[in-house]
Amino acid sequence: MNMTPDPVHGAGLGLRRAFIAAAAEQPPLEVSFWEIAPENWIAVGGRWGRLLRGLTERHPFVCHGLSLSIGSPAPLDVPFVNRIKTFLDAHQIAVYTEHLSYCSDDGQLYDLMPIPFTAEAVQHVARRIRQVQEILERRIALENVSYYAAPGQEMREIDFINAVLDEADCDLLLDVNNILVNSINHRYDPIAFLDALPAERIVYGHIAGHYEEAPDLRIDTHGADVIEPVWALLEQAYARFGVFPTLLERDFNIPPLAELTAEVQRISDIQRQYTDQLGAPRVTANGHLAHA
Repeated sequence: MNMTPDPVHGAGLGLRRAFIAAAAEQPPLEVSFWEIAPENWIAVGGRWGRLLRGLTERHPFVCHGLSLSIGSPAPLDVPFVNRIKTFLDAHQIAVYTEHLSYCSDDGQLYDLMPIPFTAEAVQHVARRIRQVQEILERRIALENVSYYAAPGQEMREIDFINAVLDEADCDLLLDVNNILVNSINHRYDPIAFLDALPAERIVYGHIAGHYEEAPDLRIDTHGADVIEPVWALLEQAYARFGVFPTLLERDFNIPPLAELTAEVQRISDIQRQYTDQLGAPRVTANGHLAHA
């Protein structure tokens, strides 16, 4: 692989068409980097394409994919991966992340399905990740996902994630909201889960809002404000790993940009607090955080 990601810094925001024009006209100072799903922008031209190009030429971007389906039993969609590479190269975006899940099996399933937590699945997923990294000529990062059932489970979620990262030699997109959601739904300690993650593989993090269906059931929606327990868990993550770049996701019930940037500013405020307490985070040559 010939491309080493330049590390992003600070607090980011997922870019949505609902506010891209406002962001392009007056880029919010609170946002240090933007995230897009490449599937939503590949081959998009006209006004939307010009708006995106104007932003990617002036601001740091990362890509967070939706359709790689890394755990699918169906063959890897190599033409799709090649289209992703073309898009990343065209916009000079080095960082590409995806979900540690699958969403297709000879056809789209239109949801993120849980990969069985088994040793066989570890090997299957790791082979596919290595293949994607070779095509993209980039390391990729996989996100710990929310899930509501664990079919065929033979190992714990944390052990499965760590085994995949190690076997594939890829990176981690740390979703703090998903840890809290899963810890409630599957009754485990979110702090213990955090403590078991490999600090050196974290590229950046996500926070988001979710829906409380019942006291013991949370639904990951990205459709509400971030709740206080998620903010508290983000602080625990900074205390454990040092300050890492963190991005706000909002996909539904999108408020005005000024309201979103207020949450982004809260990320920055917490980062500043922990940077002051812990000192500036150390970053390795390949953009990884090195935990003291």
